Amino acid sequence: MSKPKSPRPIAETEAQAVLKNLRVSPRKLNLVAGLIRNRTAADAVATLTFSKRRIAQQVKKALESAIANAENNHQLDVDRLVVSRAEVGKSVVMRRFQARGRGRAARVEKWFSHLKIVVAERAQEAASEQTAQEAA
Repeated sequence: MSKPKSPRPIAETEAQAVLKNLRVSPRKLNLVAGLIRNRTAADAVATLTFSKRRIAQQVKKALESAIANAENNHQLDVDRLVVSRAEVGKSVVMRRFQARGRGRAARVEKWFSHLKIVVAERAQEAASEQTAQEAA
């Protein structure tokens, strides 16, 4: 006997990718995640490609993974995908010390973060409205 299958935590029109233990503080990662929230998938990838932030390339890989999950695992249309959520959470904090004068020590904290990106498929009429707005 096995335990019953748990219900899917996200909707049928959504797919996700999770990155754990990224070596960046949650505060800095949230700035990059804010760049892609509520954007189309193609626009979000283009934004991350040309971002100067160091962590943007890893966020881009996670976004591309979420897009691939949507296409291959859930048969969603890639052209209608939008980044519905980009959640940032705290992970572990490595604590180190730096020697200071007179035998003292200062604490250095090295923060780690979690990132969850959820892409959702828009309805067809919403997709056509946004395409018309972009063309204007």
